[in-house]
Amino acid sequence: MERELWHGNIDKQQKKINQLNNQGKIAADTTISLHVMDALTRGVDELQNQIELDSTINNNSKIKYLRSIDFLLQGYLANLNRRDFPASLAPALIKAFDQCMTLDKQRKSFAHVIDASHYGVAKILVDALSKYLNDNPGMGGSRLTLKRKYLTMHPDQIMPELAKNPNAYFADSLIKVALSYDVARVYDYAQANNALGDRIRHHSDSAVQLVARIATSKSGQLYFPFLDNLMRGKISLQSIDSVKGNDLSYFKLLVKTRIEYVQRSLPPYNDTANQMQALTEMMARKAREYFIREINALHSVSNPNVRFRRLDGLTAQELYYLAVLGEDEIYTSSYVNGVYPRIFQRMANPRSDSLIMSVHGDYFRKFIKMAAGYNELDDFLNRMDKQNAETMMKAFVIGLEKPRKTNDLEDAVDVADSYSSIMDKNKELAAFILNEVNVSYTKNVQENNKRGQVIYNLLRILFESADTTKKVDLSALLGIPSIYGKDYSNLTDDSGRVVQQVFFYGDEDKDGQNSYINFMAMFRGRPGWRIDERRPEWVTITSTKGKPVYIFANKPLYGEDDPDDKAQNKLIEYLQQRNLTPTVVVHRGHSYHLQTTLHKLPASARIVVLGSCGGYNNLNEVLTACPDAHIISSKQVGTKTVNEPIIQAINDRLLMGKDIDWISMWRELKTRKFATGDAKEKFDDYIPPYKNLGAIFIKAYRKAMGE
Repeated sequence: MERELWHGNIDKQQKKINQLNNQGKIAADTTISLHVMDALTRGVDELQNQIELDSTINNNSKIKYLRSIDFLLQGYLANLNRRDFPASLAPALIKAFDQCMTLDKQRKSFAHVIDASHYGVAKILVDALSKYLNDNPGMGGSRLTLKRKYLTMHPDQIMPELAKNPNAYFADSLIKVALSYDVARVYDYAQANNALGDRIRHHSDSAVQLVARIATSKSGQLYFPFLDNLMRGKISLQSIDSVKGNDLSYFKLLVKTRIEYVQRSLPPYNDTANQMQALTEMMARKAREYFIREINALHSVSNPNVRFRRLDGLTAQELYYLAVLGEDEIYTSSYVNGVYPRIFQRMANPRSDSLIMSVHGDYFRKFIKMAAGYNELDDFLNRMDKQNAETMMKAFVIGLEKPRKTNDLEDAVDVADSYSSIMDKNKELAAFILNEVNVSYTKNVQENNKRGQVIYNLLRILFESADTTKKVDLSALLGIPSIYGKDYSNLTDDSGRVVQQVFFYGDEDKDGQNSYINFMAMFRGRPGWRIDERRPEWVTITSTKGKPVYIFANKPLYGEDDPDDKAQNKLIEYLQQRNLTPTVVVHRGHSYHLQTTLHKLPASARIVVLGSCGGYNNLNEVLTACPDAHIISSKQVGTKTVNEPIIQAINDRLLMGKDIDWISMWRELKTRKFATGDAKEKFDDYIPPYKNLGAIFIKAYRKAMGE
């Protein structure tokens, strides 16, 4: 009677499968559907008959196998058409079950059947058999085999899983698989002083040995950018050792390797180098730390031979990468008087098209954007034939629908950012670019490419808005909140307060400490403000006249264990506990502190004053954390002589309960504070929210794409 019960349960599962098949949910292909249904009806019926007619097994064994068939069908239905579980695996599943059952009757291991099966088949089998055939001698090995199959199909899970079971028999083979998938992860695990780290370090494969050797070396971070060439035998650790102690020589090797990798990525090779990102990040780090910060720091030195001495020995290509990778930190004077002219001075034939070709077009949009922003684009284009210049600017605009990385908008944002500068200086070129945008838009409409349609439609609208005679209302056309100002009510909390948070950083050179002193001078001893400095980590500034404005600024602290970080975290915790939500956030300090501020941005921020470069990555991070933020940023590192008047102008309006109107505020600042000379030049480097085309583009793109 119990066997009859389980035969009935199997029949119920078959009826469910039959219903799904009648609804067309098993497989769209008729041939596949026929094979599936034959296996799950006739094939299963034959298994049931085989069990009943087998005189070599007792009643309990027959029940055990019938229940396993029931679980097998349940497993098939539960996983039907999920990833790794196509409906078509049914015939193989029933055949494999028959083999396992036959072996189990003979008390033999069925592990080799699991090993020979597709992952989906093996997974359903092991799950079903483990319920009632757990005592089979092959069950333990089958579970390990299933894990190996899963990890082979999902290499991103290999290292975390091997960390739990480093002595698995398949560990060595899967470490090789993981290496081909994600070298950086194997590198990280090779550093660990545990069983898996030890297994990686004693691996027999030469490539794994190389990664382990680098990972455990004190110079591992310096070797890592060259990993692809090291694994191919194109460079040796000894050759890196010969330059790693010299920043100039090491940077030269980085650039040489980058150019080689970029060439390999183009037809006919189409080869992606391993750890290209690590190489680029190291190049950017060396460019900023060794070269750019040095020439920036000497900005007051009038003798160019002294100020730019660190650029001696760099080739045109090396100076090119210095510029594009140092965009976030390079001063206007460092670029215009130092890096840019030296690029062409170092070329035997100073043609700009030859320069771009020598780096295989790498970062050429970024370079053009910077040339436009620093008023060097005409010079750049005049250094090549007119036809080549047109081709270059056409290439600048087309192909933006094809991202360099998944969902990457950096190239499109560079094009958007450059247009206003081009429009101001060269209306003929601006008209040419706008025409190419329209051509690309039409092309993407014809190809039904949504990403391309959105990108070029947004660029078209943004570019037309640059012509002030057309009086384009960007907010209305793009379907985003107003970019021209912020309503006072949008900046207050439920209690009618405007809460601001200011991030300061302590520095060895006292820059952050001095910035804090200057900031406090805006309020200290001034009527209408009360200052509370009793807490060691932060200061509280509150208005005593007009509307309630609360300003919280962490004190710049310098020392071991990053006291700034601890102070900022305590302040953030304090604000959260008291439901104080900042709607105005200000970053003060060196641009290399900016990433820390960006990681701590409150989602409530409506106005973000960066005071340092608003490059794509920074804008993207701000708008990811605070989608509705208006961003004030600079083309270069910020200065207190501009930051403080901007902050004061914002506060003056908030105290009166006035809406923030960026256009009128910017006009007033330009007229009163920054009308002429050096002050005007510094102020002109700052971009108000309504002119921040990069930020506007990102907002509008996300809205249009439903992100």
